[in-house]
Amino acid sequence: MYTPEQLVVYPAQGVGVIERLERQRVGGLEAEFYIIRIFTNNITVMVPVNNARNVGLRSPCSATEANAVLDSLRDRSTFTGYSGQNWNRRYREYSERLKSASLLDVGYVLKELILISGEKELSFGERRLLEQAMGLVTSELSCVLDREPGEIKSHIENFYADVLAKPEKSS
Repeated sequence: MYTPEQLVVYPAQGVGVIERLERQRVGGLEAEFYIIRIFTNNITVMVPVNNARNVGLRSPCSATEANAVLDSLRDRSTFTGYSGQNWNRRYREYSERLKSASLLDVGYVLKELILISGEKELSFGERRLLEQAMGLVTSELSCVLDREPGEIKSHIENFYADVLAKPEKSS
């Protein structure tokens, strides 16, 4: 069970703080909820205490896990390249990974989309997923490693400087 003022990670939203526990009547049943304020967008979410694990609510990763995520982002050996895969299938896979309770899964989406951007122009949906993945990774790593989100983002972008600095296509 989590306590007020404890940091938690809510999948697909990011790092937040439990502001309080609250009892409410929903559908005729009394239930207890975590009231969580998410740092990146300042929204408040209510998560039923007895369902927190099922929705993937978790404590932030350890420093060791954070460094493992950075190592996995640095490692390109598993990237096979964009081969014209069905965007709908990739979108579903990436969306599921972003909702995962594993920061490694979120990092996988981030790495894939950055590397795909080196091979083709990302669609609007891909760019949106890339931004979401970058936000989720940078917010949690900055919290865990006690560094600014911008510093973490720059660090990650440096891993892919060759991909991100590709020359503009001429018309």
